[in-house]
Amino acid sequence: MKMMKRRRFILSVIGLGFAAAGLQLKVRSGKTSETGDSGEAVDDVYIFFVDVTRCIGCGRCVVACKIENDVPLEPIYFRTWVERYRWFENGRIEIDSPNGGFNGFKDDGGEGVEKSYFVPKLCNQCEEPPCVQVCPVGATFSTEDGVVLVDEKYCIGCRYCIQACPYGARYIYPPSGQVRSRVGTADKCTWCYHRITRGLEPACVKACPTGARKFVFPDSEDARKIRLIKGLRTLKPEMGTKPKVFYRGIDSEVR
Repeated sequence: MKMMKRRRFILSVIGLGFAAAGLQLKVRSGKTSETGDSGEAVDDVYIFFVDVTRCIGCGRCVVACKIENDVPLEPIYFRTWVERYRWFENGRIEIDSPNGGFNGFKDDGGEGVEKSYFVPKLCNQCEEPPCVQVCPVGATFSTEDGVVLVDEKYCIGCRYCIQACPYGARYIYPPSGQVRSRVGTADKCTWCYHRITRGLEPACVKACPTGARKFVFPDSEDARKIRLIKGLRTLKPEMGTKPKVFYRGIDSEVR
């Protein structure tokens, strides 16, 4: 698959504004606007779409990711994981993620729970990635098509990128891992770059039984349709990282 130049994309609100109509995704250059914009849409970027209204917390995505990418099976190492958010009648919000959701969740509620849902998380492949900016040796870099990767040959395990990531999406590969060349280096979700560059879906997307995860290839019909979906959010937009993972169905408390 031919490498593409990085393109910028934004979220734009059209119609009656956020309260009445929610967010509509526009893939184009420019800044996020709540007043709408008539700029030309661009469809040639990778997008990851997560619909939490479909996620059942089964953990198959986490299992598939670990198998596909040789992620250590210990509970603290994940390229992708699932969190459960629960709102209680007394106003308390509880967030848990037992073993990253690898084994699923034992129950979906509890006494006094008003609502709950599952939120899959992964690397946001930021357009302005702070992890790239802080790497002292250039081991963390962005490809021409906008995916952030780690070159294990250059990584010195300084952990600067781990501290810089606002989404907690990185870890240091341990001695217990199967890939010896990765030991002591930073590891993270790559959206299964080895697969998507061959036109295949990421392993977590392929494993999802409900279609909660969707990977959008450039210049596809899905890329043109997704910007019409209402109610999309990104995580921590105030950080200015311009994430490329878009969520449907989450509340502002999801960070």
